[in-house]
Amino acid sequence: MIKLKRSTGLTIISLFISFFSFAQVQQIRVSRVDSMANKPQPLQIIDWKDMALNFDRTIYDFNATGKYWPMVWMDSTGKNFGQPIMGMYTAVGDVRQGKLHNKGMFHEALANMGSVLGATLVGLDKSKQNGLNYVGMLKNYFNKDTGWDIMMNNTAPEVALLGGGYGRDWWYDVYPNLLFYAIYDQYPHEPDFDFIGKSIAEKFFKADSILNGNYNYSYFDYGQMKPFRTQICAQPDAAAGHAYVLYAAHKKYGDLRYLKGAISAMKALESQQINPTYELLMPFGAYMAARMNAEQGTNFDVQKMLNWTFDGTAVCREGWGFLVGNWNGIDISGTVGSTVDHGGYAFLMNTFDAAWPLVPLVRYQQGYAHAIGKWMLNAVNASRLFYPQYMPKDHQTIPEHASVTKGVIAYEGFAKSSTFDSLYQSLKAPVAQGDGPKWVPGQNPEVSQFSVYGSAHAGIFGSMVKNTEVNGILRLDLLATDFYRQEAYPTFLYYNPYRTAKSIFFKIPAGKVKKGRTDIYDLVSQKFIVRNLASGSKVKIPALESVVLVCVPTGAVKIVQDNKLLFGGVVVDYNYGKN
Repeated sequence: MIKLKRSTGLTIISLFISFFSFAQVQQIRVSRVDSMANKPQPLQIIDWKDMALNFDRTIYDFNATGKYWPMVWMDSTGKNFGQPIMGMYTAVGDVRQGKLHNKGMFHEALANMGSVLGATLVGLDKSKQNGLNYVGMLKNYFNKDTGWDIMMNNTAPEVALLGGGYGRDWWYDVYPNLLFYAIYDQYPHEPDFDFIGKSIAEKFFKADSILNGNYNYSYFDYGQMKPFRTQICAQPDAAAGHAYVLYAAHKKYGDLRYLKGAISAMKALESQQINPTYELLMPFGAYMAARMNAEQGTNFDVQKMLNWTFDGTAVCREGWGFLVGNWNGIDISGTVGSTVDHGGYAFLMNTFDAAWPLVPLVRYQQGYAHAIGKWMLNAVNASRLFYPQYMPKDHQTIPEHASVTKGVIAYEGFAKSSTFDSLYQSLKAPVAQGDGPKWVPGQNPEVSQFSVYGSAHAGIFGSMVKNTEVNGILRLDLLATDFYRQEAYPTFLYYNPYRTAKSIFFKIPAGKVKKGRTDIYDLVSQKFIVRNLASGSKVKIPALESVVLVCVPTGAVKIVQDNKLLFGGVVVDYNYGKN
């Protein structure tokens, strides 16, 4: 039975609805998620919004004191746009960075853009913060001086070879454009963003046309408009990044060419015979498959792309996927990285960023509600362990240096055993560590294991994850990172990891619902479970199952069209009547 208790301020009504009478949407299993704990141990859900806000106020302090601080500086070289841009350390103490090294030019979009997006998602306006426009500064990553005319991980090739990408490692050149489009969604009126967005879309559309279904290359030179193969293996999952950007551009500009390009890129991705996962992009392929199937009537194989995302069966980037395991009594499942390197090596940024596309995927295919809900509980729980204040000291490489993080910078990752083959070998799994010292051997300090770039993305979790009064039942906001979406009503996923039914109090989100009464529709049961609600309601969630609750204005006119259920002209259920 599902039990709901409705509170209107005037009345308290108890409603009993037979769960088994609902035409439940069949839940689709993801085998890798099946192997994860229903309720990971030890269970501790931290406040990710608070973490993201603290990161912003601590890192964006040009007057911060302490060894290795501040973590930011101003780069006045004026690359691409004649303006200064804030630089941010990739890792604590990286000797290549800062105002006094490499003309202050070496800083990465992964950190800078990630921090702007993360802070924005938790409610900060980075376009006018303490008199500075950090959003506008990001234009300097748009590499027009080189003729590439896309966003890139650095502002200029002079420093690009110090880090990742720049015409040799495709994901580094593609991913900053996904970050840009996400930020553009949040700041649609930022000067020059329209020009940049259209330029990126044109480059990606032309690149897809040239590739003509074959993405089996190491990188694509967007200046020469030619693909290349190098000693780095092919990264055909770049097609997922192309599809994401082109579909966002289609939604933004209404250009059908971009929709055509997005579909073409997805067909190229789906045609792969082996798992093409490389770094960050495959989860976006799964999301695009579900979303375009729902919105455009395509028939992409969501399950195939989710399995590629999770399974750890990648061939080129051997074993890249989602980790599963309990190491010495500590559940680490749900984190993202190599499943084989030293027994498994998870990375914080990859884990944060996988949630960006995978959580909103459930809006478009609610058959994955249980799987995504269970995965997110594991990922959210384990991700606190990247931070020194939450990982037991005897599982850290440098716990004695934890104070340098000021509570907002995490280790880059954790592994089953130290990946420093001659160091930290006595530590038992999981081992919190980072690769910074390997980037400049003998020069980068031990503290460069602390990752500013990964920690910068905490706002992704912060925007979508909130613990409820039942520890371990998370409220996941499915709209938080569903960029360039059609109008939608507030939608939340709750997964119950317990072997008994549990009740949570569902409160109508303040500021997200128009005045008036609200009906609550569950995407999983495809039924309204309570109507005419003023404030909140108790909802009982069956054991090891999920609900996906949509706040629909009471009295909104119902229309069913092409298996879509609409109220007030807004799609509530993209799969109505299909089950």
